[in-house]
Amino acid sequence: MIALVTGGTRSGKSAFAEKYAAYLGSSGIYIATSHAYDKEMEQRIQLHRNRRRDSEFSWTTVEEPYELAATLLRLGAEAAVQAGNKVILVDCLTIWLTNWLLLAEKEAEVSKVSSQIDALVNAVADFSGHLLLVGNEVGSGIVPAYPLGREFRDLAGWLNQRLAQVCGQVFLVTAGIPLELKSLEFKLPISR
Repeated sequence: MIALVTGGTRSGKSAFAEKYAAYLGSSGIYIATSHAYDKEMEQRIQLHRNRRRDSEFSWTTVEEPYELAATLLRLGAEAAVQAGNKVILVDCLTIWLTNWLLLAEKEAEVSKVSSQIDALVNAVADFSGHLLLVGNEVGSGIVPAYPLGREFRDLAGWLNQRLAQVCGQVFLVTAGIPLELKSLEFKLPISR
């Protein structure tokens, strides 16, 4: 079972995904994608580490800011993951995307990010076992005033759409309340 968990900042999406992982499996592998660029980000990372440490659910943390697709392919081959005993949780797709955009901007190759998105979507589509993907819903706010911000917003929206297509479940978390969207999806008839 593969699920995408999305929502706004501090919506409760990570906490929900961690609880859902404990429901699905006996232990988990937490793929953390963040870099500690400053003190505030260090504090955010520490909050997540503390929550995992204080949880009754057993987590193994893998810190991987860039090579997410390769990491999923490697971990997805493990027997315990395939049997559903271990749940893989990725937090956060949006930070992973930011990491790639910032790296690509330095190299003046922002289009390079699209190939990373393709690789990730393919790895998720081929994954067998329980996989939870956490990311932000960023397109509901104002249009960023600078080109890289607009590029980020667009790529994040496309990433969420593409992953939602290959995931069995998609949750939107608002004010700590998860709503499963795929079961509510309205499908247009092919023809009239």
